[in-house]
Amino acid sequence: MKLDVIKLDGAKAGSVDLDDAIFGIDEIRGDILQRVVTWQLAKRRSGNHKIQVRNEVSRTGKKMYKQKGTGGARHGSRRAAQFVGGAKAHGPVVRSHAFGLNKKIRALALRHALSSKAKAGSLVVLDAAELTEPKTAALRATFDNIGLKNALIIAGPEVDANFKLAARNIPNIDVLPNAGLNVYDVLRRGTLVLTKSAIEGISARFAEKEAA
Repeated sequence: MKLDVIKLDGAKAGSVDLDDAIFGIDEIRGDILQRVVTWQLAKRRSGNHKIQVRNEVSRTGKKMYKQKGTGGARHGSRRAAQFVGGAKAHGPVVRSHAFGLNKKIRALALRHALSSKAKAGSLVVLDAAELTEPKTAALRATFDNIGLKNALIIAGPEVDANFKLAARNIPNIDVLPNAGLNVYDVLRRGTLVLTKSAIEGISARFAEKEAA
């Protein structure tokens, strides 16, 4: 697959060949994408929801009333869940929501996510994501000029400091280095923008996986 390369000013800067094994998958597996997105979102959950269990409730430990002869049920503590002010039974506790997912599935899902953008015509190849000055208004105008309203930009091994500062206050624009490329962020934005160095990094990343 061959795509045109553009500069930030919209001018063409040649073309680039994309690996069909990464960007040219025809049948996009939505089930695999869903599994990986669920895995990512589960890992992001803080899991710090918490209720007071029975030994944490601040109430008297004195027996409520005598064991026998009342005609009612036997109770030994007002901390029980059935009483007002008592503990909650089987409530949430601090825990991790993360679960395991095979590396091959995660790598395959990333390929399908990248291919889905290429197939939909929502993949843009940028010559370089670099600025001489961190000017947000100027960068916003540049994005409007090349039609970027909702985009994820993978800038290369490292994000240019000026570009990062200029882009951070623009709504619906995310800028990440190569290491930050992930399925969820690719799918949540309308357009995927890759620099030439980012494409080289992606190709090298999958080449290492195949070699392993």
